[in-house]
Amino acid sequence: MRLFHVSEDPDIRVFHPRLPTRRDLDPTVGLVWTIDEQRLPNFLTPRNCPRVAYHAGADTSADDRQRFFASGSVSHAVVIEHGWLDPLRRTTLYVYEFSPEDFSLQDAVAGYYVAKTTQIPIAKHTITDLPGELAARGVEIRVTDNLWDIADAVQASTLNWSLCRMAYAAPRR
Repeated sequence: MRLFHVSEDPDIRVFHPRLPTRRDLDPTVGLVWTIDEQRLPNFLTPRNCPRVAYHAGADTSADDRQRFFASGSVSHAVVIEHGWLDPLRRTTLYVYEFSPEDFSLQDAVAGYYVAKTTQIPIAKHTITDLPGELAARGVEIRVTDNLWDIADAVQASTLNWSLCRMAYAAPRR
């Protein structure tokens, strides 16, 4: 298993645990957050880019596969708003890789793993072509004027989904 942390900061040498802001987690226990390789594409966008990411899972229906993917060979999609397409093309990301031994699974659908101790990356990968990297990983990139319709649709589907940075999305119509 490979675990990663994605950042626009090229010089992180040490990752210290931070207190979580999620209401479902203990606010007194600091964590270092990582993402597994399968869900890494959900984070291959500029940090504040609002996005709807989804992928087919074991329980995804054939109807949802056909409805939400343009190709039968694709099983992962990232949807962004038009205004984020140029930043997606211009942003460089640094993908820090960690040894998985100190990490435990926090969320199986999201692919989140956490550690309670300070972590030092074992590698740093630089990605300068985000659309190319997503395509190389077999991810469909979709662009729309407003994310809320697709967000509502995937939440009501049998897909595994993630809504990221939606506070930066265009308002609901």
